[in-house]
Amino acid sequence: MIDSQGMLEAALRLPEQMCAARDRARGLDGLPDREDIQQVVVLGMGGSGIAGDVLMSAAGPYMPVPVLTFRSYHVPAFVDESTLVFAISFSGDTEETIEAVTAAALQGGRVVAVTRGGELAHLAESWGVPIVGVPDGIPQPRAALGALAIPPLVVLEDIGLFPGATYWIDAAVEQLTARRDQLARPDNLAEQLACRIGRTMPLIHGGGGLGAVAAQRWKTDVNENAKCPAFWNAQSELCHNEVSGWGQHGDITRQMFTLVNLRHDFEHPQVMHRFKVTADLLDEVVSSVEEVQAEGEGELAQLLDLILVGNVTSLHMAFQEGVDPGPIPAQEHIKDALATAAGEDEGVVS
Repeated sequence: MIDSQGMLEAALRLPEQMCAARDRARGLDGLPDREDIQQVVVLGMGGSGIAGDVLMSAAGPYMPVPVLTFRSYHVPAFVDESTLVFAISFSGDTEETIEAVTAAALQGGRVVAVTRGGELAHLAESWGVPIVGVPDGIPQPRAALGALAIPPLVVLEDIGLFPGATYWIDAAVEQLTARRDQLARPDNLAEQLACRIGRTMPLIHGGGGLGAVAAQRWKTDVNENAKCPAFWNAQSELCHNEVSGWGQHGDITRQMFTLVNLRHDFEHPQVMHRFKVTADLLDEVVSSVEEVQAEGEGELAQLLDLILVGNVTSLHMAFQEGVDPGPIPAQEHIKDALATAAGEDEGVVS
């Protein structure tokens, strides 16, 4: 097993990471008053951007103001002094987030930064806005889910926009601790699932907003950890388009794809039926149909439970192929190429 950056250990420490993040985010100075906020915007990319999706899925349905996530260099014109803006960047140097939060601040947005340092920390300090630090020792942004996703929930609780956040965080920690203990045993659920997926490409389906976030996170963990293609979609949207594309090439797809259905207790009754119908429909054209059932009390616990199982599954997919899950050479190549292009552009004299 090759794991040069300790990704498996980092994944299994998610409950402790969440507890530490909860405590760091409490009692920040400089937060706006509840009545001054009309909308919440989360800025972030990749492993940092998932924090906004967790917030939208677990807290958004219960909040009195809308929550939106933007993965872009830009922010919409509606961002103003009535907008609470979470700028989330593990490194602090994510160029899209830096440009977007600068625009948001210029438009009057009330910024809270979540970062390990870098340019985002420098900007936040110069603006005098609250910063929640991300500790050293976390090997990759995708291993920092607790450190990045928990602080916005605590801040919203402190402001009064998401009462009860601490209760749901603690319930999630309890479930993740139990799941972690299961996944640390030999021949565990994730290891078995990785073996069944084998060298096929996982097609991951989730139900509703919660399942969609979990499915997308599974997909990106498989991409980054196992260095393998993966695809995701959500019920019930996939019943209106994707299902039409399965069947004609069944002799090929059954050798290439494994369907993984992510299930939770908060699915709409019709979504439950749709899972059954689509699983029956796809059974003949995929290698196998697998199912993972979330456990825990509340949406946050079940969402993070599914994500943890997916993370560890993707790590075992890497291990069984002799792939080191930590390094991401393709992304480093793109960063280097962009930096080179930017340098060349600066050197052009008009």
